[in-house]
Amino acid sequence: MATGWARDGAVQDQIDASVADAVERARSRLPSGESLTQCEECDHAIPEARRQAVAGVRLCVSCQQAHDEQLAKEGGINRRASKDSQLR
Repeated sequence: MATGWARDGAVQDQIDASVADAVERARSRLPSGESLTQCEECDHAIPEARRQAVAGVRLCVSCQQAHDEQLAKEGGINRRASKDSQLR
């Protein structure tokens, strides 16, 4: 396949790097350490079952849900440097 000035496999390398970055970003968001007994945002008690199910939990269910919804609104993926956007 003719790729111009790019070496063979450069596109796959870019895809692999993007996937690796996404995996690292997701892992960095996972809670770690000891779970809290009180939510750090609203100070409500975090149920024992939640603390056992999620290691390092810091938020109650309702605060975590609000946090997750906010992250979903922000998106967090920068596509400005992708090949598709450069072709437009």
